[in-house]
Amino acid sequence: MSSKIIFIHPPIAKCSEPPAGIAKLSACLNANDIHHEIIDANLEGILYLLQHASNNNTTTDRWTMRACKKMESNLASLRDIAIYQSPSRYQRAVMDINHLLNMAGKSWHVDLSLANYHDQYLSPVKSADLISAAEKPQANPFYPYFQYRLINALKENPDLIGFSLNYLSQALCTFAMIGFIKQIQPRQKIILGGSLVTSWIKLGARKNLFYGLVDDMVAGAGEQKLLELLEVKDDLTNYPPDYDDFSIDQYLSPGLILPYSSARGCYWHKCAFCPEKAEGNVYLPLEVSQVTDELQILTRQMNPSLIHILDSSISPSLLGALMQRPPGAPWYGFIRITQHLADEDFCLSLKRSGCAMLKLGIESGDQEVLDQLNKGIDLPTASAVLKTLKRAGIATYCYFLFGTPPETQECATKTLDFVCQHHDCIDFLNLAIFNLPSQSIEAQSLATHDFYEGDLSLYKNFQHPLGWQRTAVRNFLEKTFKKHPTIAPILRRTPEFFTSNHAPFFVCEAPI
Repeated sequence: MSSKIIFIHPPIAKCSEPPAGIAKLSACLNANDIHHEIIDANLEGILYLLQHASNNNTTTDRWTMRACKKMESNLASLRDIAIYQSPSRYQRAVMDINHLLNMAGKSWHVDLSLANYHDQYLSPVKSADLISAAEKPQANPFYPYFQYRLINALKENPDLIGFSLNYLSQALCTFAMIGFIKQIQPRQKIILGGSLVTSWIKLGARKNLFYGLVDDMVAGAGEQKLLELLEVKDDLTNYPPDYDDFSIDQYLSPGLILPYSSARGCYWHKCAFCPEKAEGNVYLPLEVSQVTDELQILTRQMNPSLIHILDSSISPSLLGALMQRPPGAPWYGFIRITQHLADEDFCLSLKRSGCAMLKLGIESGDQEVLDQLNKGIDLPTASAVLKTLKRAGIATYCYFLFGTPPETQECATKTLDFVCQHHDCIDFLNLAIFNLPSQSIEAQSLATHDFYEGDLSLYKNFQHPLGWQRTAVRNFLEKTFKKHPTIAPILRRTPEFFTSNHAPFFVCEAPI
């Protein structure tokens, strides 16, 4: 067909692996012989700013001079498994790269990092600020990169340009790029999709909120909507991701990390305050035989160093299928605590299938809190699972959540005790303070106020019913929990900025 589409993955997100959503859209268009181009502006933009900062440095402080001198070698080292055998060298390389990126944003009044974008004057949860970013694209630190990149792309006269907006850290850059396109090509059709856009729409944002900038906002998977816009009929509902058009050797990981999703939504779907439940997202899994087929084919084609299974929670049936038909490369993903994982033979089979690490949402070490949150987890099982996974040689990345409505400081102290008791079974930790989804059913029973001043905020602040306010939660985490001598060493193992995306490379028994 004569149609031409451009998909753009905007800054800033972690640049350790290609974006899975755009890879699915690319597969859909390839299946229907529709010409398209993919621009990973996140990866390209970060590398551009690093190169520019290195070549044009005028400061004389030692850190900046060292970071400039070693920029190329640091980037190369993150693409080599050897540095992951030396956590101190890894941390120095990542911190040097991040320092250069941060310096590149300073003159633009933007705090840049490898994982975040914070504008000192504009907020990504205010639609008026997003429109302001579009009106002044030259005020964005990535402008020197994207002005030429987009001008060249527009020479192809695309039928439409789609932006995949998944994180708040991408929002201001997305609108700066949209604004630039509209300035030089006012009639260019712009489509906005991605998980953040889906959340905005499902929580009440009008689809014409950005009238004049965005022609359509798409909620959920974009394949069928895209084919409708192009007036193409295709009965397929799933397309295996296609990564052929990505610069897979440029991502900051040792070899390709292959992102793959086997399901939309969560199969448990019962947790209190769950954003998935608040947005009404249903669970839509692929057939497990299709998943194992596709993973084996993708592994043979692409030879990934690691497979990242993106599901909110990998189902027990899929775990069983992966044991029967291993994908052929190491893999990791998020799972729920279930009795299956307390069985040593089950875990040993998982290990043989290539499972390098599992992410576990334990959330609390207090059973009453877990019950009130309807997590479906009991602590004796969680304890058995951690010990069994340790014996099987599978690393664990454990998530704990503080400041939920049923929690008190006494409950949080029980979580501290649980982590201490299992410190030898926990490889990595993610400690987070609870955010209240603004549209959750449970929020209606709490006294709430705006978390951020903005019409696009997904969360509300709330008066804690038990008096365990956010400031006190933060103080407990920073001054007590994180400084505990048993817990601090686990936190120091967490890869800077890349966190769970790089963690499996530190625990594999042999080079990947």
